[in-house]
Amino acid sequence: MSVGAVGSLQSLPAVQSVQPARAGEPTQNFGARLETALGQVNTAQAQAAQSARAWEMGVENDLAAVMVEQQVASLGFQLTLNVRNKALGAYRDIMNMPL
Repeated sequence: MSVGAVGSLQSLPAVQSVQPARAGEPTQNFGARLETALGQVNTAQAQAAQSARAWEMGVENDLAAVMVEQQVASLGFQLTLNVRNKALGAYRDIMNMPL
């Protein structure tokens, strides 16, 4: 039994590395970083939906690429959901602190 090529790794979205801020360089605040991350998750979900539609219509022939895009979108959504839950938990903890 042989396994065919999965597809090009170049079609996968690039993972951005976070570099520490250096003195004198402008830094991005938390809100801007959060907005950028949410935009990337939204883009991944839209791209996954578009590729799934293309697969269903017979335009796309690479099922592996479609499945990878679906998994990338799913992982991004799960991460976003976990960050939201942690932020809400921290907010509740702060609100329940005695003064």
